[in-house]
Amino acid sequence: MYAIVEIAGKQYKVKENDYLYVPRQRAEENDKLSFEHVLLVSDGKKVHVGTPTVGGAKVDATVVAHVKADKVLVFKKKRRKRYRVTRGHRQPYTRIKIDAVSVGS
Repeated sequence: MYAIVEIAGKQYKVKENDYLYVPRQRAEENDKLSFEHVLLVSDGKKVHVGTPTVGGAKVDATVVAHVKADKVLVFKKKRRKRYRVTRGHRQPYTRIKIDAVSVGS
C-alpha cells in the first residue's frame, strides 16, 4: 500500500516503514505527526484518487531527527571592480519515518 501525500506544499510517495526528508516540521524528536492531505491511496488492487484529497485517509509518521542539507555555495563577482562575495546556505530538514497509511471509508 502506498500513498501520495502533500507535506509543506510538496508531494511525496510514501509506504509504511519508509524514511523521508521533509521541510522542517515544528515537532520534537520522537513526536507523532499525522498528515491528512492525502491525494492518492493505492492498496495494489484498488486506487483511491482524491478530488482534491481522499476523504478519511491519513498518513501517520514519527519524527526521527532534525538535520541540515549539504551546503550550497553562492559566489558573486564583478570583474575589475574588486568585488567578490561567497555565501553558504544549509536548508533545514526533518527526517520522518512513516508508521501507517490508512484509508477511512
